[in-house]
Amino acid sequence: MYFISSGVVRAYADSERGEITFWFGQEGEAVLSMASYVMDIPSYENIALIEDCELYKIEKQDLQQLYNEDVHLANWGRKLAEYELLKAERRAISRELMSATERYAKLLAETPNLIKRIPLKYIASYLGITQVSLSRIRKGN
Repeated sequence: MYFISSGVVRAYADSERGEITFWFGQEGEAVLSMASYVMDIPSYENIALIEDCELYKIEKQDLQQLYNEDVHLANWGRKLAEYELLKAERRAISRELMSATERYAKLLAETPNLIKRIPLKYIASYLGITQVSLSRIRKGN
């Protein structure tokens, strides 16, 4: 697990349509593959730096030891897992129930500073649209 002190990262997977971006992380956020962390299996996703980053790393076994020693840290770990689950659920639901224009507006409203730091091709991938479609949406806003 990594913690972002400075910079921006993204998680993506390769598909026949190209890279599909799942999430972005910025200062103060944790970076990890939940599938890999929980199940000790290789992750389906890749994590890449979008900007130069300063990251803090903690090994899984060290984190588990801290959880065993301190109930407050264990509760923090549980809250982190709950937060990650909610983020994944919101992404899945928004892809099904919202238009690309609505998803873009939501991204702008929730992360106005972050969106300025991310190349448009990654934003388009995150929204599940082409860069051309994203350009049209941006012209309409």
